[in-house]
Amino acid sequence: MFRTVALSALALFAACAPTALDTVDETAAARVDEERILEAGKMILPAAPMTRSIGFDSMGPPSTVPADAAVWDVRHAWSDVTSEAGLAWGANSGLTWDEKYAVWVDSLGETTSTTGSKTVELTTPWGRNLPSPRLECAEMAMFLRVTFAAWHGLPFFITAGTGSGEVYFGHFGILDANGNRLSGYPRFATTYADYRDDFAGVDAATVVANWPDDATLEDDRLGSNGDDLVTFLGADAGAGAYFDELFLNKRAGHFLMRMLVNVGSMHLASARNTWNLTPEAMREGDLLLQRWQSSGIGHTVVIKEVDDLAAGHMDVEVIYGSMPRIQPVWYTGSIAQSYFTSQRSGGPAMSSEGVPYSELGGGLKRWRTPVVANGRWKNIVPVADRDEWIGSTDYPTLEARVATFGEILGDATPEEQRDALLARIEMARQALAQRPASCTNRIRREEAFDELYTLAANEFGMTRTEVDETWRELDDYIFAELEYSASKTCCWNSTTPDMYAAVVGYNAELVEAANDNGQCVEPVVFMARDGGEYEPFRTYANNHGYAWVEWSADESCPQAGVSDDTVASEPFSAFCDVADSVMGWTTCAATEVCGNGVDDDCDGLVDDGCGSTGGSTGGSTGGSTGGSTGGSDGSSSGSPDCGGCGGRRADPRGFMVLFGLGGLGIFRRRL
Repeated sequence: MFRTVALSALALFAACAPTALDTVDETAAARVDEERILEAGKMILPAAPMTRSIGFDSMGPPSTVPADAAVWDVRHAWSDVTSEAGLAWGANSGLTWDEKYAVWVDSLGETTSTTGSKTVELTTPWGRNLPSPRLECAEMAMFLRVTFAAWHGLPFFITAGTGSGEVYFGHFGILDANGNRLSGYPRFATTYADYRDDFAGVDAATVVANWPDDATLEDDRLGSNGDDLVTFLGADAGAGAYFDELFLNKRAGHFLMRMLVNVGSMHLASARNTWNLTPEAMREGDLLLQRWQSSGIGHTVVIKEVDDLAAGHMDVEVIYGSMPRIQPVWYTGSIAQSYFTSQRSGGPAMSSEGVPYSELGGGLKRWRTPVVANGRWKNIVPVADRDEWIGSTDYPTLEARVATFGEILGDATPEEQRDALLARIEMARQALAQRPASCTNRIRREEAFDELYTLAANEFGMTRTEVDETWRELDDYIFAELEYSASKTCCWNSTTPDMYAAVVGYNAELVEAANDNGQCVEPVVFMARDGGEYEPFRTYANNHGYAWVEWSADESCPQAGVSDDTVASEPFSAFCDVADSVMGWTTCAATEVCGNGVDDDCDGLVDDGCGSTGGSTGGSTGGSTGGSTGGSDGSSSGSPDCGGCGGRRADPRGFMVLFGLGGLGIFRRRL
């Protein structure tokens, strides 16, 4: 029934986690089905963004294109200044439409997601309030830009590519380099309805009360695993149902469904679609791209709010989705700031590929804006912004931005920076507890640990081993980071909390049994091995009443045939070197060792009997190893059972972190 597009460059992908190539039959009944979702992955640009410099202009298709391919009509240029009041601006605001986009993103309201996290709420031009849909990170960035452009008649397009040439997703439809409708994609203007004229001049309340539905769009989904469910619109409602509620012009909703599953963070990092700007010029609606490899997975953060502070400082808030898809989470303070100071946001540090991160295309970006010139559409750096533009191969200037952000973003103390990193680590762990195969969240956790190692060494004098003894958990070794392009597990999005419980349960029993026999064994990493199998976890799950889902390529998976996944090389301590601390095993000495800052004999005092009064280990500050929760085994603080004090330093900096992540009320006590 469905015709597929012949694409030859589908080996590498480009999002928080890649999804699937979507093609359609040209009938009104066409919709995404599960088999077709699994056929191919996101398209990749024919040239990675770091291999060439793009100037102010990036050429697109001819301006004369097939009328039946169009999605929406263009009524304004992004540089226009119009007088009417809008969703977030008053009459005669003096703002260009590009500036109005920033004001609109800033105005998005706060609400609570279905999982209890802080997220954003959209208000439609007809006054209806809708919580954000569930999207991955690059999808959220594109969703906001397309929605604003479609509502207000603004031009928009993104350049992607196939093995045979460039392809453009835009207001004019989905076109090839010659301006022809790409074979296999719909004639939006003649296939789908636009109800705007039917409601012209009608008051908003009447529009909402008589809202037209598109049954085909309502049933459409972004993937096969149900991660785009928006249950506030119905038990089975997905992204298509959400877009059906946003647009009177149903063509825009159908277009979003096709673009979001074809385009990802690599395309946003490309200089063809966005441009690099100076830190001081940052505003709402801009993007921060993190890249840790030249092709494949990345991360996209949308700047939600920017506030100017005294003495040239700024405060920033961000939103981003994830894969598996979530309602984007809204982050503030040190957590938000930490993304801008990460080396993976285009810094000078060396990546695992042997080139600086600056050459991988990450960093602060702003959308290019389309105009027509000499008979072609082109995406430009607006004239008004060109003093803030940085060329995509001006690596010294790009690299300097990370340090600049460290200087201008707030005044976070080392302790606040530490707590922000620990919060990021905990968020990744909680995501893995939901989807234990997620390579994205394994990468995010280790990125935060990398930054924590540096911060702890520079500010607190801690070695990597001490960091691992203090903050590593068994989960980190079980769900070790995998090499994305060499590990079939990374394609598997349909793993479940039940599977997480089985994997952790097996390993907990394994390492505890060995310890009872006076031995230490390394945990078994959750990954494919021995011909692509997932033993011993499958057997453990079946024997203990946990539901097990068999491996499936839930996204395009060139590495599907690997026999053994590959664990990424990481600088953290071997498990058995820090197992006493990680597991909270008792290692109490018979007598105190003076001067080492450790409660060696686990009596609740540090360096007691050493000529001065030892510091108590039972408080929540100043040498806390017991903390308010007592021992890790449930014993009271300072008990002979130690609760994990053995092998840990009683640290006068008092590392105590309280998290309230996503309504989960998680409390983690470390020293």
